[in-house]
Amino acid sequence: MTRLELTIAGRYLRSRRSSRLVSLITLIATGGVTVGVMALIVVMGVMNGLQSDLREKILVASPHLRITTYGEGLRLDDWEQVMARVRREPGVVAAAPFVLSQGLVSAGHDYAQGVYVLGLEPDTGAVSVTSLPRHFVRGDLSFQTSRPDVDGPIVLGRRLAERISAFPGDTVQMVSPAGSKFNAALGALIPKFWTFEVTGYFETGMYEYDNAYVVVPRALAQRYASLGDAVTGLDVRLSDPWAAREIGPAIEDTLGYPYRAIDWQTQNASLFSALQLEKLAMGLILLLIVIVAAFNIVSTLTMVVTDKTREIGILRAMGLSAASVRRVFVLQGAAIGVVGTILGGGLGLLVARLVDRRQLIRLDPSVYFIDHLPVRVDPADLALIVVASVVVATIATVYPARQAAGLAPVEAIRYE
Repeated sequence: MTRLELTIAGRYLRSRRSSRLVSLITLIATGGVTVGVMALIVVMGVMNGLQSDLREKILVASPHLRITTYGEGLRLDDWEQVMARVRREPGVVAAAPFVLSQGLVSAGHDYAQGVYVLGLEPDTGAVSVTSLPRHFVRGDLSFQTSRPDVDGPIVLGRRLAERISAFPGDTVQMVSPAGSKFNAALGALIPKFWTFEVTGYFETGMYEYDNAYVVVPRALAQRYASLGDAVTGLDVRLSDPWAAREIGPAIEDTLGYPYRAIDWQTQNASLFSALQLEKLAMGLILLLIVIVAAFNIVSTLTMVVTDKTREIGILRAMGLSAASVRRVFVLQGAAIGVVGTILGGGLGLLVARLVDRRQLIRLDPSVYFIDHLPVRVDPADLALIVVASVVVATIATVYPARQAAGLAPVEAIRYE
């Protein structure tokens, strides 16, 4: 590629009084590439942001692995021995028992709400296998109570606390599905009522947790769920969360039947698969904008060929080869693609940063799990978008470049 070819391509791209229409179409083609690249970056960033934010929020209260058992009981009786074996497995950082049950909570009003009752170890240090303790706004996993007339302490999700108007120092009543007794006189089951003191509340930013979870000490949860000394299962924290799908089966092989390991990706597989499919579909749809811009490049260069036919003929008669003419028009299309890509990339990164930092787009957390639209631009996606847009713009030059290179010098000079 010679300096002469670059000079000619640059002259053809610049506006002249006789070719203002061609220059306008060039600007439109560049604008099309810019808009397409910007839209691709922002939308891909939004999809990445949703995946990343949801993953972080899911892992607030969900461990990397959960060890449970098969069968109707869904209980782990020999959890201390199992936990000791799990902690010796490669890649395991911490393991702790948990109890998960359900209940109906109210604060002495007519309104009551169903909740998940999560029993955890009363420890905020290395035993904790999730980041939930870091999201306690009031209180912690030490569960310090100040009232002797209650069955024990409880920590509520913030949205739940606001919904039932129960705050630290207040008491709430819970109906347990376990421990109900049959009353022969009434001919019905009489549920067991529990009274708890609210010792704090947590806020994870994920609606499902903040609105429907309560946390109590593990020993209290065992009594509440009538499990005796058993627990629901074990929560496991790994050094690498992405290795959960490999470490889980290894732990299952070590423990044998009836134990099973469920990783966080499998538990939320449908959600992440839907997001990945949506990201792919949106990327392909928005790539059409760049392809439309490529058609503008084709029309622009075709008009340049028509406008510069006589000049091309003179250059060919002076000794410029057909390959050089072809490269001149490839350079023009590539320049349009590169300039549009650079502008679109800059605008896309700017828009993505503004939307994410200033939380410009608010969402209903009861529907989307999160309260604003997060944007995370992945460098790999950015590089793919840049390369794809430049390649598409360059491919668009093939037809007009071949058309220009195929002009016969004599016929082109006679062209009026």
